[in-house]
Amino acid sequence: MLIEGRRVSLRERGVVDKSFGQLLHFEADLTAERPPLLLVAPLSGMKAEILYDMILGLLPRHDVYCLAWKDAADVPLADGPFGLEDNISYVTEMIRYLGAGTHVIGLCQSALPALAAAAILAEDPARPATLTLLAGKLDTRINPAGVDLLSRSLPLAWFETCSITTVPASRRGHGRRVYPGSTELMMLSTYLFRHCASGGELLARFFHDDGSDSAGHPFPRLFFSIEDVPAEFFLDTVAQVFQRAALARGRLAWQGTMVDPGRITRTALLTIEGTADDISGPGQTHVAHDLCAGIPAERRGRLTCPQAGHLGLFFGTRWRQDVLPHINRFIRETAD
Repeated sequence: MLIEGRRVSLRERGVVDKSFGQLLHFEADLTAERPPLLLVAPLSGMKAEILYDMILGLLPRHDVYCLAWKDAADVPLADGPFGLEDNISYVTEMIRYLGAGTHVIGLCQSALPALAAAAILAEDPARPATLTLLAGKLDTRINPAGVDLLSRSLPLAWFETCSITTVPASRRGHGRRVYPGSTELMMLSTYLFRHCASGGELLARFFHDDGSDSAGHPFPRLFFSIEDVPAEFFLDTVAQVFQRAALARGRLAWQGTMVDPGRITRTALLTIEGTADDISGPGQTHVAHDLCAGIPAERRGRLTCPQAGHLGLFFGTRWRQDVLPHINRFIRETAD
């Protein structure tokens, strides 16, 4: 594997295995001392492989771990439900596992559970050293995108009736209720068609794959790699994130207590947005600075990438040339 022009041996090893997720360690033959970094994959129906370009970019400066999610259709029904609160618990547990000095990145759907976990651990010795939130949906009332408006326009019962299916007997998770990957595939195809019609960044990426390993991990394959999502998590997300903006309004509960980002004082915060992001509207991520009022000004940063779309913030040339150097610099300058 080529990393920054050097041929490096890279191994992916599972270090923590849980019912609905797995902590992966990307072991690289690099001699420089690198601090631990936890990348939290979005639980969106798209597999964590879409983050491969991001992982390769982070490896030279960080010891990278990724919390990846399992296909819910392969999780036995006996393992119970998995909702947003469980999602936050997994992120919190992995941060504790990696310990003090860990840097955390949450993007898109995973930005909210990453911020919630940092708030839960605000006074814990294992609190994150830095928290980077990238293209996240923290308050969908701000510049709502199409998916935000759609999710608010329909009652939760509609999503439960029309978006949820039961895993068939042919899969290990038979009997489990899920948001199926087939529906996500249809949504991705519609999203691609819209970009084809408008000349958006996604169309350009299909014509020219600008990933750092386009031969081994071609973008079209990564984009259409899908999996089933637990029904409880999907419905919680619709209700708590899209319809109620629970975290932003101080109404998100975890294990019986309210999640308060205002408790965070020692974790440095970086937020990143793109002005052409049609998934997470401008302002939906930067609002984290309003929620985290206890963080000193010198331990904050924000980056707005002109004309950058959603995927370009973590995949391809824009990620490597504009976003990655900013993350590396912020971590170097603000970490305890």
